[in-house]
Amino acid sequence: MPRSVNSVASRARRKRMLKAAKGYWGRRSNVWTVAKNAVEKGWGYAYRDRKAKKRDFRKLWIQRINAGAREEGMSYSAFMGKLKGAKIELNRKVLADLAMNHPDAFKAIVKKLK
Repeated sequence: MPRSVNSVASRARRKRMLKAAKGYWGRRSNVWTVAKNAVEKGWGYAYRDRKAKKRDFRKLWIQRINAGAREEGMSYSAFMGKLKGAKIELNRKVLADLAMNHPDAFKAIVKKLK
C-alpha cells in the first residue's frame, strides 16, 4: 500500500501560517520554517502581553489617583482606605479618569472623605 501524506492538509496548514506572517520583514514572511517560528513567537508575546496590559493599566491608574490625591494633601493609601471606609464603590479606572479629566469632581470626593 502506498504511503499517504495528505498534501492538501499540509499545504493548507502552511498557507495559513504564511498568511499569518504577512507583513513580516525579509524571510520571515515567505520562508516556511522562519515564518512559522516568527509567528509562533509573536503569538506567545501576544498571549503574555494581554495579561501584562491589565497590570500596566492598573499601575497607571494608581499613579494618576496618587497624583490627584497628593494635590489635595492625602496619600494614595490613605485615600483608598478612607474610600473603602466611606463605602464609596468607584473602581481605580473611574477614579483615575476623574483625577485626570474632572479634577473638580475628584476634589469633591476627597472633600467628602476628609
